[in-house]
Amino acid sequence: MMIRRRTRGAIALTATALTAGLTLTACGSSGGAQGTEGKLNVVASFYPMEFLAGRIGGEHVKVTDLTAPGVEPHDLELTAKQVGAVKKADAIVYLKGLQPTVDKAVAGSGSKHKIDATAAAPLEDHHLAEGHTEGDGHDHGGEAQSDDGHDGHDHDGAAGDPHIWLDPTRYAAVARSVGAEFAKADPAHAEDYRKNTDELVGRLTALDQEFKDGLKDVRNRTFVTSHAAFGYLAGAYGLTQVAINGVDPESEPTPARLADVQKAAKENGVTTIFFETLVSPKLADTVAKDLGLRTAVLDPLEGVKDPAKDDYLSVMRQNLANLRTALGTDAPAAPAPSGAPTADTAPAAPAAPTS
Repeated sequence: MMIRRRTRGAIALTATALTAGLTLTACGSSGGAQGTEGKLNVVASFYPMEFLAGRIGGEHVKVTDLTAPGVEPHDLELTAKQVGAVKKADAIVYLKGLQPTVDKAVAGSGSKHKIDATAAAPLEDHHLAEGHTEGDGHDHGGEAQSDDGHDGHDHDGAAGDPHIWLDPTRYAAVARSVGAEFAKADPAHAEDYRKNTDELVGRLTALDQEFKDGLKDVRNRTFVTSHAAFGYLAGAYGLTQVAINGVDPESEPTPARLADVQKAAKENGVTTIFFETLVSPKLADTVAKDLGLRTAVLDPLEGVKDPAKDDYLSVMRQNLANLRTALGTDAPAAPAPSGAPTADTAPAAPAAPTS
């Protein structure tokens, strides 16, 4: 929404000066965006959406992340203040179906710029029965199997697996939609949004290539994880996911499910049971102990505990390293492409205050 300065010739000079001062405070120097200090006021539903908003918006946006660092996003309940922030936002970046309270607040918002990630990267159903295989719809040179032992496909209202950001190519598609919508919301800085989008998409494209190269020659292509969050990743790189729990990390596996996981682990020579950072590792520890296997982290990146130390790119590269170790490879990890930006060299995203 554009805020235009208005002058009234009949107003006294002192009043004019006061009005101009107040207007400058509200608009800053952007000439095209609402919000604090003239910045586009953006609300993001949880970390993967906040990361995109911050990287693409840069200095022109003020991003409020509704899900605080270290909080499991499925558990989010909005406060009255947060609902108010959603209603007042110039732009909203969210993933429809993942967080029902966010969906409700978005529906009640008057913002003209509501960016639903699933519109750019439609969800797929990864609730597959044992032995069923499914490709991911874009060519990475392999098939994937996702076995989470869940016979429905309702994930808090999402018609499919919401973890699209774990495939860098799908995440890049969402990034492009965010950049395009920011440009519409704040035309004065449209060129900067396009430039930042292109830069981020380039980083994600490089990351995709690192995963292709790093997982191309692993000895084992089956991994066991506590949470069926990695269907898109498995599909992108020709791996098979065997999950103890379904796409909902709080679900409880049946004894029959646990027996199936143990059988699959033995048959496929699995060495590692993966657990995640924001959910208790107790179940993964138990399964690993029963099988005499080790445990390691495979982070679904639904949030990061310390955004000052880690970001999407650095955590994804750690995921790649952990997968290579667990799946076995004789080749050293391929370096990032020459000149390709990494998380360490990337400029830090603006701090995202929580409400």
